[in-house]
Amino acid sequence: MNINDDAFQSEVLESTLPVLVDFWAPWCGPCKMLGPVIEELEKEFSGRIKFVKMNIDDNSRTPTKYGIMSIPTLIFFRNGRVMEQVVGALGKSELKRKIEGYLG
Repeated sequence: MNINDDAFQSEVLESTLPVLVDFWAPWCGPCKMLGPVIEELEKEFSGRIKFVKMNIDDNSRTPTKYGIMSIPTLIFFRNGRVMEQVVGALGKSELKRKIEGYLG
């Protein structure tokens, strides 16, 4: 799910599920490599964690608020709070381990 600055509050901060936000841009090579990995994990963890993407070229308020300096950046949220911020493309197994850690 692609979100914008206006939807961030309701889709991420007020979500009853943990949320993984992928900050990306269309020109970012590592972002393109990470996309299919996130799509696979989204299917695997369906209903347990929400996955959202935010294009930093189209949205500036949220990336600025969270200090996004490099992309891809992944931020894990739970109950409206940042649990972890990871910069760079992770492999599927490493990302899966992180997600499982947040789900308990």
